[in-house]
Parts: sequence; C-alpha cells; structure tokens
Amino acid sequence: MSNTPSNMLALGTKAPDFSLPNPAKNNEIQSLDSLKGKKGTLIVFMCNHCPFVLHIIDKLEELYEDYRSQGIEFIGINANDADQYPADSPEKMVEFVQEKNINFPYLFDESQDVAKAYDAACTPDFYFFDDDLKLIYRGQMDDSRPGNQKEITGEDLIIAFENHLAGQAQEDLQRPSLGCNIKWKKKEARN
Repeated sequence: MSNTPSNMLALGTKAPDFSLPNPAKNNEIQSLDSLKGKKGTLIVFMCNHCPFVLHIIDKLEELYEDYRSQGIEFIGINANDADQYPADSPEKMVEFVQEKNINFPYLFDESQDVAKAYDAACTPDFYFFDDDLKLIYRGQMDDSRPGNQKEITGEDLIIAFENHLAGQAQEDLQRPSLGCNIKWKKKEARN
C-alpha cells in the first residue's frame, strides 16, 4: 500500500472527453457527454483491490444516492494495468459492482489515456466538475485513511457539492487525495 497523493489538476480545467466501456453493462461504450450530470459531475479514478478505495467505497455510494437526485452524477474509472493486476480486470469490475452495490457507472480505461489526460495519480482520485464541465474541486473525499481511526464522513466532497449547489465559491484549501498509485503499464523496451 503506497501513499501517493493527487497531482491536483488546475482548477478551471475543462474535463477531458472520453468514451469507455462499462464492463457491468456488457462493455457498452459510455461517454462523458452521455453520463454527465445536469448540475455537476464527479469523476473518481478507482479500482477493485486498493485498500484506500475499499475503505471509502460504501460512503461514496451513499453520497451518490444522496446527490444524484440533485443533478450530480458520479463516474468511476479504473485505469490500472489489468495484465499485471488481474484483481482489477473488467471481469472483476463486474463482481466488484455487484458485491459493493455500486449504482454509478464504473468504466475501464484499458489504454490509460483517460487517466493521463486527467493527470490522475492515485486511487481514489476525485475530480468535481460544474455543469459546464469546468473543474471546481479536486482532492480528497475526507481526512479518513485506512488505519488512521478517523470517521469516513465524505466531508470535503459534501462541502464541494453543497457550495456548488448553493452557487457559493469553493473552499480555497483543497487537500490532495491519498491512495495507491495507479498501476501504469510498463513501457515496452525499444531496441
């Protein structure tokens, strides 16, 4: 378990577009444009086996249930190298969705191009975009981490959601998420 922080993409960045397969929906290709929320979109880079993701996944699903009716959509993306980490394969993603009762789309970024476009670094890595798909929050869900005995509240995301829904400015201080590093594919040796 490595402690890799978010890279903290610049606020105001337009969400990079994507179309990716959803293993839990027979690999149906789903796009950012078709999934985005009316009021905002939370994109979270996550995976099936990371202890940091497992630590917060139930609260993340609870937040989704609380905020999707208010126009905020969540999209999970798994960019880990499934060849090196078979626990993150598309087949295991389907099992994960069923086991954890995940109702938001969970897509597979096999090429890792989407993760690179977002400058994602860890799992979980959170990006909250407004209704124009401009980045207004990036960073942690809350202060809880596996083993630190802090309650999983979702406080940082809740503040970002509530500020946005109320038309208020976001907090100046946005703390990086922390998690396992994204499992990048090894570059093939060139002769």
